[in-house]
Amino acid sequence: MKVFKITSLCVFVLFSILAKAQDVKLDTYKFGEGLNFSTNNGYKLKLTGYLQPYMDTKTYTDVDDNSTQNRFRMRRIRLRLEGNLKDERFKYRFAFDLSGTSEAGDSNTNDYLLDAYVSYNITSRIKATFGQRSTFTDNRELFMASNTLQLVERSRVTSAFAAIREFGLFLQGSFKTGKGSYVKPYFVLTNGDGLNAIGRDRGGLKIGGRLDYLPFGLFTNFGQFRQADVVRERAPKLVIGANFSHNNGMSSRRGRDSGSIIYLDENDEESLPNYTKYGVDFLFKYQGFSALGEYVKTTATVPDDITQRVRNDGTTSMNFDVNGIQDVENYVRGRIMLGDAYNIQAGYLSKSGISLDARYTRLNTDENSFLNNATFYNRPNYYTIGISKYLSRSYGAKIQADWTYIDGSEGINNNEGIAIPGNEHLARIMLTFAF
Repeated sequence: MKVFKITSLCVFVLFSILAKAQDVKLDTYKFGEGLNFSTNNGYKLKLTGYLQPYMDTKTYTDVDDNSTQNRFRMRRIRLRLEGNLKDERFKYRFAFDLSGTSEAGDSNTNDYLLDAYVSYNITSRIKATFGQRSTFTDNRELFMASNTLQLVERSRVTSAFAAIREFGLFLQGSFKTGKGSYVKPYFVLTNGDGLNAIGRDRGGLKIGGRLDYLPFGLFTNFGQFRQADVVRERAPKLVIGANFSHNNGMSSRRGRDSGSIIYLDENDEESLPNYTKYGVDFLFKYQGFSALGEYVKTTATVPDDITQRVRNDGTTSMNFDVNGIQDVENYVRGRIMLGDAYNIQAGYLSKSGISLDARYTRLNTDENSFLNNATFYNRPNYYTIGISKYLSRSYGAKIQADWTYIDGSEGINNNEGIAIPGNEHLARIMLTFAF
């Protein structure tokens, strides 16, 4: 019912805009890039969307054959409206995902609203955005549109550490430097509570930024924000960057789910840990070849006045047991994503539309970290190979398949929490259709 209401709202907004506008016309349409409308009095509107049917199969080594787990679902159903006012410096965007699945793909969140913001071009080089959108302080893979990924899913670095979307103020610039190179600075000031956390603010604010350098000039057709090199860059293109963020008082594992983990002091006031994240990354493209590399590190500081924790049912407990010892600091750390990780991947997209890709991801966990959880994250190495067939000379339609070997040497559980003696094999297939 909720999906139906959101879909109806999207359709209503679109037709309301078109009905009230004068002399609406379809300016351009390119398969996979959306429909562009305009009026003779200066308004513009773009409508884009895509859907991704998906299936995966997971098996474990050294376990009976009946341990195979299959899953079929609609991975994403995205719809996006964006446009500008008569004054083209003002722009807006609404984006929805009717599947209700998290971008990391590890849960069904029922958070259908993705983007909702207004932006203003302060100058030709500086833009300010206010509202909810993807954040600039995540790893570079989160800069890439979901329908342009080389492989079926994003890397485990994203699911382990990314906040993905936040509500707040976002500033970005683009400055041309010597010999055609560019510098792009970004600044972020948000509530630090993640997606759709517009209600009660937990803790303090989150502040962060990013600095990107493009030594060979800008990518073609927004290629900096699209993973596979569909346009086949005629000259080498490279962006290297560094990011940093500090979340003052975090009420979740990584700043993504507000209020999911709460601690109190002796006066029953909230007392929350601070969370710092930083990293470096790059993206390279040339004539169908693309390579992406990322490194992320996280740390936390735990207040010394924590005396209680809030259970899921709302009751409180003063038990902070760690290996038989009352240890508040390490108990708190054990519920946060702490450690470092890197991801390196590369692929080649041929002129015939066949793409061959490979990826290696490594997670290094702190001694006390939720990354040690055996059911979800206690897997240090991920090896993935994939093949895709692009059905058009764009991101409009493609079929993707990949296979991942997952190292279970640190001791892992299956989805039911039962210990598994071996490693994991994960095979995935996904179709993408866009308009």
